[in-house]
Amino acid sequence: MNPGRVAAIARKEFIHIIRDPRSMGMGIVIPMLLLFLFGYALTLDVDRVPLIVWDQSGSPASRELVSRFDGSRYFSLNAHTDNYRAVERSIDTREALIALVIPAEFSRDVNAGRKTSVQVILDGSAPNTATFAQGYAESVVAGYSREIVLKQMRRFSGTEPRLSRLDMRPRVWFNTDMVSKNYIFPGLIAVIMMIIAALLTSLTIAREWETGTMEQLISTPLTGTELILGKLIPYFTIGILDLILSVLVGEFIFDIPLRGSLTLLFGLSVVFLVGALSLGMLISIITRNQFVASQVALVVTMLPAFLLSGFIFPIDTMPGPIRVITHIVTARYFVAILRGIYLKDVGLEVMAGEAALLVVFAIIMVGLSVRLFNLTP
Repeated sequence: MNPGRVAAIARKEFIHIIRDPRSMGMGIVIPMLLLFLFGYALTLDVDRVPLIVWDQSGSPASRELVSRFDGSRYFSLNAHTDNYRAVERSIDTREALIALVIPAEFSRDVNAGRKTSVQVILDGSAPNTATFAQGYAESVVAGYSREIVLKQMRRFSGTEPRLSRLDMRPRVWFNTDMVSKNYIFPGLIAVIMMIIAALLTSLTIAREWETGTMEQLISTPLTGTELILGKLIPYFTIGILDLILSVLVGEFIFDIPLRGSLTLLFGLSVVFLVGALSLGMLISIITRNQFVASQVALVVTMLPAFLLSGFIFPIDTMPGPIRVITHIVTARYFVAILRGIYLKDVGLEVMAGEAALLVVFAIIMVGLSVRLFNLTP
């Protein structure tokens, strides 16, 4: 392999990227746009759920319960009403996703020490939000109920009640506040790198065939290995630049904690990037058409990276056959690596399996790209 010839091909590709605004936009602008778009818009947190209340009791006890909902960060009290029709209309227009209905006998039953109930109506058209909101509502009602029981015990016994000796004190590790963006952002870096890297290189060889310059390249002393490496170097540089910008955006814009080794992060990202770029190159070699190559690259990278990598949907909850398929999705291992480095500060001894699979993926993709190009007639 001649380093001079590799450098010449890399220089040619750099010039093309600089002169082509679309390539620059695809390589730099689109990843940053996706990073900000998903970073701000994609969240699994359920806060400030719009709430409407029908308080038929109108008593101090019912107002205290309503204040518990209004004071919680999970609910936003939007309106009071006095009939079910208004409740239905509010949920239909999405002015409210949950309604609290307190019966007229609520205060009387509470003061008499009798069991009573309140009604919570949820908008089932948003099942995930409804599930979270139901859990939050049950927590608020349970807390209020415990206080009522304690007050009644003090009033009737005249002494302070003896509480249970069993005291659960939960403690969350790694993501103490359980903020979903801390979980989503590292995976988002992996998904964007996978999609953009493969999409960029999927056009390179196909472009040479379409413009008629491939015959000239083949007639030169260039070997397949030199051509593939020369084509990869410029896009590898762009990928590293995207990675640096992503880490900086996470640190200074989204306040994502990076607890692990920055060196390990970049080292494993380099391996993944080589594999993703080579995958795009392989697609370009096979298709020889820029439009077809770009569509194949999107299908091969975007859908598996978003749906089967564990980026959003936990792999453990997927059906058995789908879990088996996820083992061939390389983004799955890189998502796990990034989350481990960002949130848990784990080292290579913990992620050795995932790292080894990334190395195998990169070697296979580079080898297949060179092999198939050398077989090109």
